[in-house]
Amino acid sequence: MSFSTDHSCVRLVNLTFYAHHGVHREEHFVGAKYEVDAEMHLDYREAARKDDIRNTIDYRFVYEKIRTVLTQKKYYLIEAVAYTIATELLASHHTLEEITVRVRKRNPPIGGVCDYAEAVYTAKKP
Repeated sequence: MSFSTDHSCVRLVNLTFYAHHGVHREEHFVGAKYEVDAEMHLDYREAARKDDIRNTIDYRFVYEKIRTVLTQKKYYLIEAVAYTIATELLASHHTLEEITVRVRKRNPPIGGVCDYAEAVYTAKKP
């Protein structure tokens, strides 16, 4: 039996890290809580049919890539963090067709009450 697929997606939601990003110098010292969502589009039919991870996304690999980007370098902008995560994951995984990354910074220093600031970046393979 053959089926066509219009949409296959794997999501990792609300990965949480403490990191040191921000425009203000103090943010690089004090740090803040960051949350990341990764929505990864790929055709995982073969992985599902064979129940084999080699044709889908390894969650641990994705988690480690996101953790490394967030904790190994200090960025000024969460936009740069989202872009870097998306482009590095897209370039490093052969089955990945498209990715949307959301990076949230809890309690951003804006001089008022705000749950979080969020940057969203989507990248696709040509």
